[in-house]
Amino acid sequence: IMLPTVSFNWSGSLIVASLTGAFGSSFLYGYNLSVVNAPAVYIKKFYNETWERRYGFSVDESTLTLLWSITVSIFAIGGLVGAIIVTPIVKFFGRKCTLLLNNVFAVTAALLMSFSLLAGSFEMLILGRIIMGVDAGISLSALPMYLSEISPKEIRGSLGQVTAIFICVGVFTGQVLGLPEIFGQESRWPYLFGAIIVPSLIQVVILPFLPESPRYLLLEKHNTSKAEKAFQTFLGKDDVSHEVEEVLAESRVQRNTKLVSILQLLRTRAVRWQVITVVVTMGCYQLCGLNAIWYYTNSIFSEAGINHETIPYVTLSTGAVETVAAVFSGLVIERLGRRPLLIGGFGLMVVFFAVLTVSLTLQKTVHWLPYLSIFCILAIIASFCIGPGGIPFVLTGEFFQQSQRPAAFMIAGTVNWLSNFAVGLLFPFIQGGLQTYCFLVFAAICFAGAAYLFFVLPETKNKTFHEISQAFAKRNKVSLEMQEINHYPGERKSSAEQESTFTSSVNNGETKKGIV
Repeated sequence: IMLPTVSFNWSGSLIVASLTGAFGSSFLYGYNLSVVNAPAVYIKKFYNETWERRYGFSVDESTLTLLWSITVSIFAIGGLVGAIIVTPIVKFFGRKCTLLLNNVFAVTAALLMSFSLLAGSFEMLILGRIIMGVDAGISLSALPMYLSEISPKEIRGSLGQVTAIFICVGVFTGQVLGLPEIFGQESRWPYLFGAIIVPSLIQVVILPFLPESPRYLLLEKHNTSKAEKAFQTFLGKDDVSHEVEEVLAESRVQRNTKLVSILQLLRTRAVRWQVITVVVTMGCYQLCGLNAIWYYTNSIFSEAGINHETIPYVTLSTGAVETVAAVFSGLVIERLGRRPLLIGGFGLMVVFFAVLTVSLTLQKTVHWLPYLSIFCILAIIASFCIGPGGIPFVLTGEFFQQSQRPAAFMIAGTVNWLSNFAVGLLFPFIQGGLQTYCFLVFAAICFAGAAYLFFVLPETKNKTFHEISQAFAKRNKVSLEMQEINHYPGERKSSAEQESTFTSSVNNGETKKGIV
């Protein structure tokens, strides 16, 4: 009985939509995290030569360091802007069209960065980084939103992990293309940024042929016939009456309810702990120390005693481990659930951060300890990717109803990008002040995150949005009825009126056979 269910749940359209959506979105986020590492020396040289040509003297070391820090960290500022503007965009254009329009930012950024050397303008590279950040900020909200709304609840976690898997693939691709044999040379580094156009073009070509989110069509556009067709396409079957009824059960609560603003969401008692949980998971996602490892892999490997020429190839192992761990998580998330993977991932990171601290502290006294440091780095990356690396995006999509979801993703995105910027900015100072003990700070954050999730997070595997709201009702100290009333009672119709409206639309031929 189960085999046919699995086959139609993973329909061809569902797979193509998730892969294409992620390739032009979260893949580019991962790619831009790692792509600046390999050509760093050549880009700094370009900055110095440009400065000397303009002003007649070489740039001093502190100014060059500042320019480079801005180049790396401004990506997060762009991401914050993208996260803030995504709500009105997904409201007016829909999830799929937002992903398509977002490619304008990616292509513009790619052209600016790839032609910066030819134009002799490092400002073009910095501007391109901030525009690419805007693209990433929009992507990391719109893509998980789209994936959570097109997938059946039985595979919502696995499909949601596609976001994380493609971030990892993007990081790995950036590392591979940055090798000296490919684009990691002084004359070729602009091609690393020009390559961004390829995933964007692939998405622009394929995604228009796939449907919009059926939940968006039904609950926000009230277009029942298009929503039914979208369900049929994504599920690969004609009878989608159960799925439409499931969504309509939510619409009976919030039909004619306006999209909730951030302020309204924060004031809604019925989702208070959902919002807190999203803030904690997204904060820990960035503050757990993985980005610090990505930004400073080369120096960590250097201190571990790895030969300078060998470092780019050793770095490849980190990207490969990350990708394998993310794929593993996607395969087991619907069996093990979200809780074990999240709490277990953070717990393992605590252990390996502690071992890494000991290893880095004593590595000059024992000859084999540098290899233990490398193992710990790989283990931390794997632990992150089996749970904390993707599940926060899944949870944000699962916790909130349709009218609340854009505001929830804006909150999640804001926390995500502010934390990202803070890590990039503060880690060098933390490392300078605490030396080898700096990773204990991240261990403490991981421990706090794991403890919070252990006591607060309910299992959301295979549950509807309605059932997840029920799971939080007691902690929010509201009854389920109160939760429904909290969705702005003045703008709600009664259930009887909504049933009447829906029946009327069926009678008018708006809904095709198979729904009722």
